Parts: sequence; C-alpha cells; structure tokens
Amino acid sequence: MTELASPKPRLILPALGGLYSTLHEGAETLLRLAAGGLLATHGYGKILDPFGASGMVESLGFYPGTFWSPLLSATEFFGGILIAIGLFTRPAAFAGMIVLAVTVYFHGIVAGEGLMGAEKSILWTLILFFFAVRGANSHSVDAKLGRQF
Repeated sequence: MTELASPKPRLILPALGGLYSTLHEGAETLLRLAAGGLLATHGYGKILDPFGASGMVESLGFYPGTFWSPLLSATEFFGGILIAIGLFTRPAAFAGMIVLAVTVYFHGIVAGEGLMGAEKSILWTLILFFFAVRGANSHSVDAKLGRQF
C-alpha cells in the first residue's frame, strides 16, 4: 500500500515562514529548559529531605515509603536537571512522566479534585511525554556527545 504524502500546509502570512523556521528549535529548547528547571526546582525541597514524602507515597499505596520517597525526590530533582541540560533526556523525561501521571491520579481521583485539580499535572505529564518521545534537539548535551538514548 502506498502512502500519500500530505503537502506542507501553506501559511496564511508567508512572510512569517522565516521567523517560524528560525524560532522552531529555539522554542523547543526553551520548553525543555523550562520544564527541566521547574521540575528540578519542585524537587529541590524533596531532595533536602528525601524521606519526607514517605507518608504521602504510602497513602497512595506505594510501600515502603522509605524506598519510594527518595526515588521520587531523585526523579524530580536530578531528572529535572538532566532534562534541562539535555542529557539522557528520554529516560529522565519518561521517569518524570510516570511521577506526574501518579499526581494526575492523586489529584483527579484520590483527592477528588477531578479535572480542575488534575489539569496542571496532566499538562506536565504531556510535556514530559513529548520529551520522552522526541528526546533532546541539537541544543543539548546528548547532541554534543553525538548520542541519544
């Protein structure tokens, strides 16, 4: 079966084509830097007290909390740094995506907040899903090393 290639959509304002192609990779890099930096910032308090979330993770059914709490802390803090610099981007983003998917469950179901309570976690999960699938671009440590996971 042959696959028909769909033509590239034409721009309503063709004069903006150069701007879009110039900013394309920079916008993706900015999103990766922001996502990784904010994830690391969010995990900073947890990494200072890696066992502090033990009770919370056990309340979600993750036993023992003394195992899952430091893993959560490291995933957010170190994973965020890795995503921001673009090193092991896919596995770091995948791990962060799993953590954020659990927060979707927590806010949406356990805490009974529904969509309105889970919407931020859903957005975060999808951003990290994007980088888990896409990886980093040419503005990353992965690219400088010439290898991606």
